[in-house]
Amino acid sequence: MRRKTARGSEFFEIPSGRVEIRWDGALATLYFNGIESSCTNVDDPTSLEFEYMQHATCALDCVIDEAAPVRALHLGGAGCTLPLAWSYLRPKSKQTAVEIDPDLPDLVRRVFDLPKSPALSIRIGDGREVMSSFRDSTFNVIVRDTFANGQVPAHLATLECAKIAREKLKDGGLYILNCAHGGGSDARAEIAAISEVFGQVMSIQDPKVGRSGRRGNVIVIGYVGADYPVEDLDRALRRLPLPARVTHGVNLTKWCAGTSALRDADIGYKETGAS
Repeated sequence: MRRKTARGSEFFEIPSGRVEIRWDGALATLYFNGIESSCTNVDDPTSLEFEYMQHATCALDCVIDEAAPVRALHLGGAGCTLPLAWSYLRPKSKQTAVEIDPDLPDLVRRVFDLPKSPALSIRIGDGREVMSSFRDSTFNVIVRDTFANGQVPAHLATLECAKIAREKLKDGGLYILNCAHGGGSDARAEIAAISEVFGQVMSIQDPKVGRSGRRGNVIVIGYVGADYPVEDLDRALRRLPLPARVTHGVNLTKWCAGTSALRDADIGYKETGAS
């Protein structure tokens, strides 16, 4: 991959807005309409700057042998940083990224030298609709990392959406969600939804974010099964440059007590083609 050594930004105008790629040596941070969306190390794509991507990788490594290929679906494309990293870490994987903006994929493919299909295909469309189009039991892992103006689109956070994700996952599969919490967002509602569908649920969160002391991200993991190796994940997270911990079981139940899952009817959402 090419390396940019100078600091500075490149700007690209596409019909849906402005893309800025801000370079700091080999690090390229992508901003879409002023919002930070991804950060790619073009010298070493396996080096993940965003903590939630490190957490997602740890979660996957604990249930599928490292370097083993996976079938992965990424709802939310942006710079495709995580699919790119996994393509190096897990050769022969087949991954699909879904991006709602029709002009962004061509741009990021040019800048970041992304793998070609079938190693990495990028589909244009709404994440939930594209996810629904796949056959059941297709994926080892689905990552939902979709935001609009800093908020998770409501139809991607409902109980019904979680049920679709569960259907598309194989036994032992993972549904990994990057959730916003604080400032009008409540990750606990998403945990309530996931808990109704998946055999085991965990979260990874900064304690201050969990106390709503500041707005931040909470990673939620739904596992198709009941024997996820939580202790292995906890050890892996503690070895990261910025250690993290898993919240699960009674502690997770207490944190979410009294919170209800969001449903399609609550937001007036109807599946495409539904009568």
